[in-house]
Amino acid sequence: MDSKKTGVLAILGASLMWSVEPILAKLAYENSDFIQTSGIRAMVVAATALLYVVLTGKKNLKVRKSEIPKFVYIGIAGTVVADLLYFFALTKIPVINAVLIGHMQPIFVILIGFFILKEDKLAKFDYLGILVMIVAGVLVTTKTTGNFSEMKFGTMGDIYVLLATVAWSTTGIVMRKYLKGVHAGVITFYRYTVASVIFAAYLLLKSSLFVANMYQVLVGLVVCVGTILYYESLKRLKAAQVSALELSTPFFAVFFAFLILQEVVTVMQVSGIVLLVVGVFLLSRKEEAYF
Repeated sequence: MDSKKTGVLAILGASLMWSVEPILAKLAYENSDFIQTSGIRAMVVAATALLYVVLTGKKNLKVRKSEIPKFVYIGIAGTVVADLLYFFALTKIPVINAVLIGHMQPIFVILIGFFILKEDKLAKFDYLGILVMIVAGVLVTTKTTGNFSEMKFGTMGDIYVLLATVAWSTTGIVMRKYLKGVHAGVITFYRYTVASVIFAAYLLLKSSLFVANMYQVLVGLVVCVGTILYYESLKRLKAAQVSALELSTPFFAVFFAFLILQEVVTVMQVSGIVLLVVGVFLLSRKEEAYF
C-alpha cells in the first residue's frame, strides 16, 4: 500500500476513534468526574503508546534535548489544559457540539500562522472558509431557529470547547514545525506521560488514583489509537488533506451519540456540519494571497 493510501486510512481511523471518545467519556461520568477520567485516560494512553513503540521496533525513547520543551508544551497545553476543558465541557453540552467546535481547529491554525508566527499569508478562500466555519459553529451551538432569533448562541460549555480548540491548534503547529520526524508513538508517549505525572500528583492528593470503571480505560485506548493514527497521517498527507478527511468525525459522532446516548440532532446542527465541510474545503484551496 502506498504512503498516501496509508495516510488516508490512518486519518479515517483516527476520526472514528475521536467520534467514540466523547461518548465513552460521558459513560465514564456515571461514577467518576471529568478530572479523574482525564487522569486515568492519560495514563492508559501513555502505557499503550509505550507498547506501540516497542511493538513497532523503536529501540528507545531517546529524543533530542531541543525537543524536550516541545513535548512538555504539548503535554501541558494539549492534554492537561485542552483535554481537561473538553472533558469538563462534555458534562454540560451534547457530543455533537463538542465534536464540531473541536474540529474548527483549521481556523486557529491559519490565524496563528498569520498573526503570530508571521509565516502564512491569507487568500480570499481563507477568509471565506473562516467565515463559513464560524457560521457552522453558530448553527450547531444555537440548535434551533427559536434560539437563533433570541440571540442564544451557545453556552459556557461551548466556550470551554472553543478554548480547548485554540490550545489544540497551537500544539498541532508545534508538532508539525518541530516534531514531524519523531516516531508517532514516541510523541504520544511523551505528550501523555507529561500529563500523567501532573494528573497522578493531583489524584494522589485527592485519594482518587484508581480506575472507577472500564470506560476510563477504553477511552484511553481509543485516544491512544486515534492520536498515533493522526500523527502517522500527518507524515504522509498534506495538512489540508488531513483536515478535510478528519471531518468524518462529526458524522460518526452524530450516529454514535444517537445510538448510544439518544442525543437528537436538529436540522440547524446538520446544516452546521455541512457548512463545516464546505469551510475546510475553502481553506484547503490554493489561491494567490492578498496579504
